[in-house]
Amino acid sequence: MSYIDPCVVSPAHYKLRHENDRVRIVEMTIPAGQKDNEHSHPNEIVFFITGGKARVHVGGEAVEIEVPDGHVMEHDAWTHVVENIGDKEIRAVIVETKA
Repeated sequence: MSYIDPCVVSPAHYKLRHENDRVRIVEMTIPAGQKDNEHSHPNEIVFFITGGKARVHVGGEAVEIEVPDGHVMEHDAWTHVVENIGDKEIRAVIVETKA
């Protein structure tokens, strides 16, 4: 997988908050009705401060999800687009682990 940095391709939605040789911590904010640009994450743990309804695009496929406030998700490396199809802002803290 070729890494596409979310902070570079979608700076309005992703802010780098901390980085060292073990982890990278990114804040994600996607207002209702908006979507980010295609980006990737290595292995990640995501804590949703405020969840919501989203459409996640991976390759040519799309799936709709509803994430509750406070939800924690762990995911292997992937490339995707997140589209907020709900009526409230989705905010999360993403911890990307490094090898």
